[in-house]
Amino acid sequence: MSIPAASEPVPERVREIAGDAALEPVWRNAIGGVTFRAAGTDGIRFVKFGPRNAETSMRAEAERLRWAGAFTPVPRVLEQGQDATHEWLVTEAMPGRSAVDPRWIADPARAVRAVGRGLRALHEALPVVECPFSWAVPDRLANAAGRGIRVPADLRDAPPIDRVVVCHGDACVPNTLVAEDGEWTAHVDLGALGVADRWADIAVAAMSTTWNYGPGWEEPLLAAYGVTPDATRLAYYRALWNAT
Repeated sequence: MSIPAASEPVPERVREIAGDAALEPVWRNAIGGVTFRAAGTDGIRFVKFGPRNAETSMRAEAERLRWAGAFTPVPRVLEQGQDATHEWLVTEAMPGRSAVDPRWIADPARAVRAVGRGLRALHEALPVVECPFSWAVPDRLANAAGRGIRVPADLRDAPPIDRVVVCHGDACVPNTLVAEDGEWTAHVDLGALGVADRWADIAVAAMSTTWNYGPGWEEPLLAAYGVTPDATRLAYYRALWNAT
């Protein structure tokens, strides 16, 4: 995952969707999809465009955004579609910058605090009993098997559940938006959102601090979330993430 060059080619479908809006590539995901910022006379939108993906889909993300938006700040869906090879999702802009914006890479202490507090707030806000989506270990293993991934046998038995919440599903730090005052404002990229043990999110969020800010930020994130380190659950859910 990375920030694309300004010269990133604009797919024809993205140009059609954006109309006369000025386009700026802002993010490239792990499977080659690119998100563009579209600034036009009618405001700012974000257009996510990429290859169809067996792990999740932009249709699934649109469904989750519409559901979660009743309880917590997430982008409002404006359009979603797909063709034989690609899919796209258009959403309204939300306040704040990604926690990996250069502004926050330069101030990791505040960014990490915002990510941890934001993840806890997300878990507190989304109602488990009303959530129609799952991200539980058996479903993740079945999804991986459907994509031809052989998960190591020792990952088939998860640790006992600590607390069931509605997880983000991709709680890496880039998916939290942070305002200039250092407070979180919203979450993005919720294509895998679903009910699971909260450590499935916490472990990934903590792990991603090292990728984005360097070593030494995992424990501050856990402190900002409000938990003490759980070595067993951290290790298991990191390994599951990496395997699937």
